Amino acid sequence: MQNSKHSTDGETYRVRKLEITDKNKGFMELLQQLTVCDPVTDDEFQNRFKELESYGDDHMICVIEDATSSKLIATGSVFIEKKFIRGCGKVGHIEDIVVDSSARGLQLGKKVVNFLADHARSTGCYKVILDCSADNKAFYEKCGFKEKEIQMVKYFV
Repeated sequence: MQNSKHSTDGETYRVRKLEITDKNKGFMELLQQLTVCDPVTDDEFQNRFKELESYGDDHMICVIEDATSSKLIATGSVFIEKKFIRGCGKVGHIEDIVVDSSARGLQLGKKVVNFLADHARSTGCYKVILDCSADNKAFYEKCGFKEKEIQMVKYFV
């Protein structure tokens, strides 16, 4: 997946894959706007980054960096599930979409979702799926998703 640039209201945003130095650009603080996010040491971040990097195209984290401030203002991830059904097909699972509160309304979330969906398509996925709250349903419909079935969860912690 190539990097892409987008200009909105005079600002230039860069969409790219997560880099090992992005912890210093506000990556963890950005995730805290999405959900509970415990502190992560530099070593823990680097170890997890290297683990995810070892999966190649099967796990990709996308970020949007504001070139004027060098801060991350949006992120999301996709992982590729390899299946036996559909001729040993693949499904992309989009997760952890968040746009910084100061940058919402600029279509950056849609840009992240489309970037991740394009990545899933380029790896041969026959579909891409995600879970979302009822509050976010309209946003994902604008990104081309449709409601299907019910999400269930069982937490262990």
